[in-house]
Amino acid sequence: MRLSAPTGLVFVVALIVAVVAVLEAMGTISFVPLASVWIMAIAYAVLAVGCLIRGF
Repeated sequence: MRLSAPTGLVFVVALIVAVVAVLEAMGTISFVPLASVWIMAIAYAVLAVGCLIRGF
């Protein structure tokens, strides 16, 4: 399995989701129905998929 760098779009999406998770953990926003740990896990999964799939 060869890894590749994620595209800029995938990186930005993962970054936005991670920022939402941090804001949720701090209590700044509360409209997201998931715990901040799971939101951060989703951000990490998006970034991992971006590294595993070439051209994604």
